Amino acid sequence: MNKPLRRIAIFCGLLMVALMVRANWLQFAQADDLQNDKHNRRVAIDRYAQPRGDIIVDGKAVTGSKKTEGTDFKYKRTYKDGEIWAPVTGYASQAFGATQLEGIHDGILTGDDDRLFFNQTIDMLTGEDQKGGNVVTTLDADVQKAGFEAMGDKKGAAVAINPETGAILGLVSTPSYDPSSFAGSSSKDAEKWNALLDDEDKPLLNRALRETYPPGSTFKVVTAAAALESGLYESIDEKTDSPDPYQLPGTRTDMVNDGDHPCENASLRVAMQWSCNTVFAKISHEVTNEKMIEYSEKFGFGQEHFVPVRTAESVYPEDIDSQNAMAGIGQASNRATPLQMAMVAATVANDGRMMEPYMMDQLIAPSLSVVEEHKPREMGQAVSGETAQQLQRMMETVVEEGTGTPAQIDGVTVGGKTGTAQHGENNEKNPYAWFISYAKTSDDSTPVAVAVIVESADVLRDDIAGSKLAAPVAKAMMEAALDGSR
Repeated sequence: MNKPLRRIAIFCGLLMVALMVRANWLQFAQADDLQNDKHNRRVAIDRYAQPRGDIIVDGKAVTGSKKTEGTDFKYKRTYKDGEIWAPVTGYASQAFGATQLEGIHDGILTGDDDRLFFNQTIDMLTGEDQKGGNVVTTLDADVQKAGFEAMGDKKGAAVAINPETGAILGLVSTPSYDPSSFAGSSSKDAEKWNALLDDEDKPLLNRALRETYPPGSTFKVVTAAAALESGLYESIDEKTDSPDPYQLPGTRTDMVNDGDHPCENASLRVAMQWSCNTVFAKISHEVTNEKMIEYSEKFGFGQEHFVPVRTAESVYPEDIDSQNAMAGIGQASNRATPLQMAMVAATVANDGRMMEPYMMDQLIAPSLSVVEEHKPREMGQAVSGETAQQLQRMMETVVEEGTGTPAQIDGVTVGGKTGTAQHGENNEKNPYAWFISYAKTSDDSTPVAVAVIVESADVLRDDIAGSKLAAPVAKAMMEAALDGSR
């Protein structure tokens, strides 16, 4: 073979080697990435080639599937009471993907999860179509519907938790949306989707998990915990050395209290009962910013939570003395999700034990065998049992004869804390209305704790208060949970 032919042969051989390396690289090393690429239409076609498994609440499916025509997607997702359940299920759309439980457990719902290999093999051998598994939630349908209906036209969120297990019983975010309206891939689906994206009220935003707000006076529960745990005060009924008004440290600005209440030198119980800003701002300063961060983190601040949907991180800020005093009453740069504040109420109700919040109870295979089951998990002891019981007495006083009386339930012990958080520069926008609470039954069990925020409502500014707007929503959810536990 002459030299030119030899060179051509070597070059062709190298090309063949390169082709084989590339083919193997694509088939093995990049197989998963290519399979999951959002531009790989075959994946979407396979996802909707058979009915999806369902998301289950109280033993009943809140989702479904139906056949479609005129498209290579054989089935599309349907939802029952979609607006009520969207904050829980998320959506599964032929055109716009999947989110929340629909997205996180997509493999189980489509039947593609590796843990369903045995079912897939049986289906293949018997010639049956592949089947999806089910996601069983911890949600209580009555609690969810009570919260959704009580919120009405108000913009906001509500979360109900079982304090003893961490199971989420209700997860409301309003305004909501119907995932069925854009589950397909038609132009009509696209119009609905774009309308939701353009809506200034952000109905696609899960406010319960993904939005943070200044928690306002509901955070005073954490500040009171810091006062007791740090040894600053031993009893909730001893007088505090708290002037009214209180000059913020390092400034000439006086902090005052709302209303004509006995806040000067008030005890912790009275200060909580009437939500005395001066007392808790001074406590936050005396505890110090470093310690306030530490105590807030014991309640779950400073970290994301996975329920299994990832939540936004709630943050108690590192700040100067004056701003730390403000953060101690839930203002300044103090930010929390509604889930986080529900965790605060639940932890107090559970004698200081903070349980991991979750809303996926079981993953079920098409054969009805359990693929995965969530076990309640303790995240830590946020405060001592003694401190938690003192906080309970304070919160129960708030509902018995303080700012939280609208949350009273006959024959039930309710503890709560109202909050009205400033919003906008110089408080120029309407404030947020908060309420956190828990309910105890006659046998001293605590089946539910709730946090509610009303971001906006069709009322006058002077009528915006946690007791007026948020407490009735919490009461409705607590009553629904209590009815189910009796």
